[in-house]
Amino acid sequence: MIFNKLIPELTVIDIVKTKHFYIDILGFTIEYEREADKFIFVSLDGSQFMFEEMHTDGWNVATMEYPFGRGINFSIEVDDIDAIYEKLRHEDYPLYRKMMVNEYEVADNCLEQKEFLVQDPDGYLLRFTKKS
Repeated sequence: MIFNKLIPELTVIDIVKTKHFYIDILGFTIEYEREADKFIFVSLDGSQFMFEEMHTDGWNVATMEYPFGRGINFSIEVDDIDAIYEKLRHEDYPLYRKMMVNEYEVADNCLEQKEFLVQDPDGYLLRFTKKS
């Protein structure tokens, strides 16, 4: 297995809900799991996350309050953004921002991409993207 040089590890309230959201709805794959630690390592199209259920001797530096991850969004480029979007809509999962096409100036060029935003069960903001 290849590990990215940067892998966010996020604290969650309920690892079962997190697994359902990321695996069953979004289509991530469990690379490995430590059930006793309530920990999973997941990936999708080259993106990787670690999730661990909250406990008292964890890595948290302050009190965790919903929504977690305030002030950050994770941009996740995927191969089939439409399939993920439709799965969320089929599950009636609330979207933070509906699908749209945006343009961004990048080093004197214009980058166009489809994107939408959704909060996971713990309030982490995910921005799914597909370059045009």
